[in-house]
Amino acid sequence: MVRIERAALAGAVILWLAAGFGCDTALDARRATLCRRAVPALAPPGAEIDLLRVGSGASRGSVRVDYRLVGGTSALAKAEATRPRFLVCHFDAGDDLGAVTTEQGPVSGASLYLLRRYYLTTPEAEAADPGAR
Repeated sequence: MVRIERAALAGAVILWLAAGFGCDTALDARRATLCRRAVPALAPPGAEIDLLRVGSGASRGSVRVDYRLVGGTSALAKAEATRPRFLVCHFDAGDDLGAVTTEQGPVSGASLYLLRRYYLTTPEAEAADPGAR
C-alpha cells in the first residue's frame, strides 16, 4: 500500500512540474513574439529584416532579438546590412513590456507607451512579425 501511495505522489509531483514548465514555456513564447513584433516598428521604414537569433536576454524576464537589415544596393545600405542590430525587451510580471533597449540605447517612455498601446497587439504587427514568415 505504501508503494502505491509513493507512486501516486511521485506521479502527482511530475504532473505538477510539467504543468508549471508548460506555463513558463507559453509565457516565454508570448514574450518572444511581442519582442519580435517590436523590431519592424523600430527599424527604418520599409526595411527588410533578417532574424539571426531570438532567445533569453541577460536579465531575468528579458528577451533578446538579434537581426540585420537586408536589401539595398548602395554602399551605405550594404554597410547597414552588415552591422549587427539587436533589441532587448524587458518584461514585468507576465507579458507586460516594461522597457526596450536597442543597440542605440533605451527606447523613450513615450515611444514605449505608443508601441505597447497602439501597435504590438494589432493585426499589422502580426503581419509584420519577422518570425512569422
